[in-house]
Amino acid sequence: MSNIIWLMTLLALTAVLVWSGTRAWRLKKSVLKWGGLGATALLAAATFSVSVLVASGLVKLHMRSAPVQNVKVAGTAEQIERGRAISDSFCGACHSKTGTLTGGMDVGKELPIYLGAFVSANLTPTGRVSHWSDGDIFRAIRNGVDADGHWLMMMSYTSASRLSDEDTQALIAYIRSRPPAGGEIADPPDQLNLLGLAMLGAGLLPSGKPIVTGVNFAPPKGPTARYGEYILSYQDCRECHGPQLTGGVPGQLGPIGPDLNIVKDWTRDAFVKTLRTGIDPGGHVLSERMPWRPIGKMDDEDLTAVFEYLIHMPGSQTTATN
Repeated sequence: MSNIIWLMTLLALTAVLVWSGTRAWRLKKSVLKWGGLGATALLAAATFSVSVLVASGLVKLHMRSAPVQNVKVAGTAEQIERGRAISDSFCGACHSKTGTLTGGMDVGKELPIYLGAFVSANLTPTGRVSHWSDGDIFRAIRNGVDADGHWLMMMSYTSASRLSDEDTQALIAYIRSRPPAGGEIADPPDQLNLLGLAMLGAGLLPSGKPIVTGVNFAPPKGPTARYGEYILSYQDCRECHGPQLTGGVPGQLGPIGPDLNIVKDWTRDAFVKTLRTGIDPGGHVLSERMPWRPIGKMDDEDLTAVFEYLIHMPGSQTTATN
């Protein structure tokens, strides 16, 4: 609602500036007349342009939609254990900063520019998801749309949509198994500020990953490059390390990560140790902005799969020319 007030204020300011311009036009002294008219016209154009961008941003906030899947999760012990593994190594980076799946982390503070509050939801029965159907939770994970049809902006920026249907249901089973914990989170959790709305309206912010309506499958779990490729498809490594994992680029939302071809010079044990300790084979401490702690919670088989994929992926352009 505050952004609506800001929009109305900008429009009112534009109207006042236009009125001031008409008053300046009536002045007899040319210097004051043209100076006042030019200044008010310039300011009015600026405030109106910002108003248009903010209004466009508000419209875009309500444009994302996706169908609710007809899902009923059995909640078996096997599903819950699999869901726990995914949650610990993936979801926990944002949702378990204050406690297991209790949410409360403002992802907005991690962005290069503060665009508003993006607070991770409490996924235990204390939070709103306790009132959602399995299909609602599935849609939120898969397509970043909540039970009320609102765009979960930060969720839609993740690669959670790549999780297989089976793993998504396992994650739901684990969420359902958690006891109440933590406190309630502000609703809606994603709240763009005026700058964020203007940037969204100008097309300077992503519109989220494409809506997925089909079925996602995963290869058999095992220490293989094929399974490692699947893990990296839903983990958000590419948001920092680039689409080909050959290094981030200026202007991306996430921190700029290095070319992961560096792993080709490591042993499998060194790679696993790096993600378990936060210290690479060269003795460098990994940045705290990299979620190595949750990633390091993957079992040895999964970490080996990721390692196998990384050492067999095509080399970077820089590597190829050296």
